Amino acid sequence: MAQNRPVKITETILRDAHQSLIATRMTTEQMLPIIEKMDQVGYHSVECWGGATFDASLRFLKEDPWERLRKLRAGFKKTKLQMLFRGQNILGYRHYADDVVEYFVQKSIANGIDIIRIFDCLNDLRNLETAVKAANKEKGHAQIALCYTLGDAYTLDYWTKMAKDIEALGANSICIKDMAGLLVPSKATELVGALKKTVKIPIQLHTHYTSGVASMTYMKAIEAGCDVIDTAMSPFAMGTSQPATEVMVEAFKGTEYDTGFDQNLLAEIADYFRPMRDDALASGLLNPKVMGVDIKTLLYQVPGGMLSNMVSQLKEQHAEDKYYEVLQEIPRVRKDLGEPPLVTPSSQIVGTQAVLNVVMGERYKMMTKETKAVLRGEYGQTVKPFNKEVQKKALGNDKPITCRPADLLKPELQTIEAEMAQWKEQDEDILSYALFPQVATEFFKYREAQSTKIDSKAADSKNGAYPV
Repeated sequence: MAQNRPVKITETILRDAHQSLIATRMTTEQMLPIIEKMDQVGYHSVECWGGATFDASLRFLKEDPWERLRKLRAGFKKTKLQMLFRGQNILGYRHYADDVVEYFVQKSIANGIDIIRIFDCLNDLRNLETAVKAANKEKGHAQIALCYTLGDAYTLDYWTKMAKDIEALGANSICIKDMAGLLVPSKATELVGALKKTVKIPIQLHTHYTSGVASMTYMKAIEAGCDVIDTAMSPFAMGTSQPATEVMVEAFKGTEYDTGFDQNLLAEIADYFRPMRDDALASGLLNPKVMGVDIKTLLYQVPGGMLSNMVSQLKEQHAEDKYYEVLQEIPRVRKDLGEPPLVTPSSQIVGTQAVLNVVMGERYKMMTKETKAVLRGEYGQTVKPFNKEVQKKALGNDKPITCRPADLLKPELQTIEAEMAQWKEQDEDILSYALFPQVATEFFKYREAQSTKIDSKAADSKNGAYPV
């Protein structure tokens, strides 16, 4: 008789699911009433922070992301909380000095994060070292994500060597991060099987339903020994989000992988989120287009978000007729830039350059500053060498850098703190400002205005202007 090996589940509805489907617009107030029920499910973890939640909270929702984390931590009494962290980029779009990365990890764990999933868009492990060491120092769980992609360089040997290096770096677990939904079932069997033979630490799989294969891929991965999968409650599942939690729970019911979750409890949680989905559909925030299957993802190995970005760039240039030319140009640009995985920000860099190459009628006649930065080595080391001619065109006589990019950055925490001192109400404000200076400043002004309003109302109420 087969030995029981229940599959563990990370629930994504409080982060990636609403980031993927409704532009990260779920508010803290919408989350709080259901936390007590979610805490009873028995999840391995709940992903609720990081990614775009930080930027969207400050920019669109006028919320303090740190306050959200503290409230979630207070509500989840027994479930681990998880975040997504872009290595040396933290949650921003540039490399930060080590002191900022270390302080951010320290404050994330102090405010309630248990598991930090750390990734780099080039799979350059040097860009993850500081974050992993900091997480280990703070007694957090450091999970390193392998950005899954396809290409000549990405062989089973490549992935197993990466896994060994990740284990040696001190990571507590490995996540296969399949951001574009490229991992098909048979390849999941191969990959997970090879990783399980190579390392002792747990393997987690994260994918998106974009290409339509994700549930089957999960099934095969679990059979091959995968320990944890990422799923989303059904109202915000499928499409560009993850497979549905309840469906995966039912699929494994009565097998050696049975989660033991209570479907009645899950149904209550789904009922809570369903009106939010209905509202998002009615307002247009949830576009039915992102709910379908986009098989082009598998044909062109291009993530869904990158495709929509490309279409809007072509529209601006009145060059929609060049769509297929650009699709053919993307793999060529990717090859010139060392064949990186296509994930934020490398996907945007490759896509924009491909559009320019086609629209200008001459390849690399015009190069974005980001393309030049990649070719200069500012993002780190790619799996394959750059196209020498293209690199020469970008750099001229400048020498590319070969060190870890952050080695060139001086400590910057004190400078940042001095710059934003007038707004500081808590230590965490320094980090909000470090990542998004303009957006955070606007939020700090808003916060100040709100507290002034509250103070004046309280004063009026004391003077009898308001009934107490």
